[in-house]
Amino acid sequence: MSDFRFPGSFKTQGIPTDSVTIHTRVGGAGPAVLLLHGYGETGDMWVPLAVDLARDHTVIVPDLRGLGLSSKPTSGFDKKTQAGDMAGVLAALRIEQIDLVTHDIGNMVGFAFAALHPERVKRFVLIDAPLPGVGPWEDVLKNPMLWHFRFGGPDMERLVAGRERIYLDRFWNEFSADPKRFSEAARDHYAELYALPGAMHSGFAQFAAFDQDAIDNQALLAKGKLSMPVLAVGGEKSFGTMMGAIARFAASDVQEAIVPDSGHWIMEENPQATIQIVRTFLGSA
Repeated sequence: MSDFRFPGSFKTQGIPTDSVTIHTRVGGAGPAVLLLHGYGETGDMWVPLAVDLARDHTVIVPDLRGLGLSSKPTSGFDKKTQAGDMAGVLAALRIEQIDLVTHDIGNMVGFAFAALHPERVKRFVLIDAPLPGVGPWEDVLKNPMLWHFRFGGPDMERLVAGRERIYLDRFWNEFSADPKRFSEAARDHYAELYALPGAMHSGFAQFAAFDQDAIDNQALLAKGKLSMPVLAVGGEKSFGTMMGAIARFAASDVQEAIVPDSGHWIMEENPQATIQIVRTFLGSA
């Protein structure tokens, strides 16, 4: 993808919530769908899907706290707090019910929101990332590819300062089926956003909160699994069918799908297949 501009029909605004301002794009008309991004990208990753869904949905695309053009607080990166950010966004927009489509760390924020507000989520699409404390989480942590889950702190921030592109290239390269599909334009775009003051600290803080997220998720699941329909989507050359196994620990009504010929970066590597998978599920009864 090389064009990260949302159409002029989308309104962009900063929505103040508790202790943070969430940069949010809103467009289209119809049933509401909330799209949540993950690490290494921002809400801009969703442009092709947002444009497609806006034909018959109200599409809400925020940047998570501390990332993209949202404000950069020093704390509040546990996913329950960020679920509260999303509740604040929806309250400001006067939207009660949503379909939820999430990727990477967005999955974790989305799960917290769905568990805390199950009556507000009609359908939930989880794409290519695990949930802290859920199912095979401890085995996931042992994967040497995921060393960055424990990487952070003031010294690490100094190491990557001015070298954001070098650090992020590692993720875009190693988690792609074909690194060339994560375009130079995309790399430059996101590296510039992650070089903003406070952005790398915020990114590290998203991972540093995983231990608390695991505790919170286990407490939420002790009250019962999610009951809304859930679609667990894996990149064929990333989490793949493991997404279905993870989702079944968290939800009782799970379907599965695979984005073919794709690694982790589904909107960069195979956007058309991703759009078709999401649209088909959201259109199901």
